[in-house]
Amino acid sequence: MHLHCAKHTLTLNRPLVMGIVNVTPDSFSDGGRHLQHDAALAHARQLIDEGADIIDIGGESTRPGAQPVSVEEELKRVLPVIEGLRGVSVPVSIDTCKAQVMRAALDAGVQMVNDINALQDDAAMNAVASGNAAVCLMHKQGNPQTMQLQPDYQNVVTEVSAFLRARIAAAEAAGIQRNRIAIDPGFGFGKTLGHNLALLRQLDVLRELGVPILAGLSRKSMLGALTGQDAGQRQAASVAAALIAVQRGANIVRVHDVRATVDALKIWNAVNETELS
Repeated sequence: MHLHCAKHTLTLNRPLVMGIVNVTPDSFSDGGRHLQHDAALAHARQLIDEGADIIDIGGESTRPGAQPVSVEEELKRVLPVIEGLRGVSVPVSIDTCKAQVMRAALDAGVQMVNDINALQDDAAMNAVASGNAAVCLMHKQGNPQTMQLQPDYQNVVTEVSAFLRARIAAAEAAGIQRNRIAIDPGFGFGKTLGHNLALLRQLDVLRELGVPILAGLSRKSMLGALTGQDAGQRQAASVAAALIAVQRGANIVRVHDVRATVDALKIWNAVNETELS
């Protein structure tokens, strides 16, 4: 399996690590730490040095309860970082659900769009379809302001799978080739702890959709609920969750702690190299 990201083609014969760069004042784990462009650039380059296969840049927090920011503010945060990373050795992704931000970021050279809204906005769909960047389609229930108030499913795994199947079909119908599409079940986006654990336990069900699976569990509140640790103390839990996701079929893990995750996956790969070769 491959993921085509504009000028990059990612070979998925081993699990890949997507490093998170939040250029925000209010992200749940590292809000404000990399808000200045120089700090965000330095952090991104450090993550690449630590072994990140993809860099994901976000200028708007999507934590539960987060308030939206304007297109202008989001662009002001992310464009200088994207431009500063032009020419790096790994694909750069923009984490946004706004079509105008997607278009500007794509024009600035990003090779992937990471959309929590799964291109349900027609303008966003058109922005991605008109180029050759990859896209990650994520499931969520509700919006960041309300999504954790009363998440409700009859069967979370079946419903998430059906939603993602429909979004893949919509993307293909719009002209986005299947080898440019990845999916994300959206851990923590309109899900209780029980929902999240069911999705992680049965993540391999999503393999039948035939596209790469991205799992974003790093430092999330579900790990805090299980360990009692604050966000800054969840590295061990995050690495464990990433490994479990990979064992259950994730092709890409989106993480804050790149070096620790890369090291853990090196051990996993060594043990499983016969199966992965």
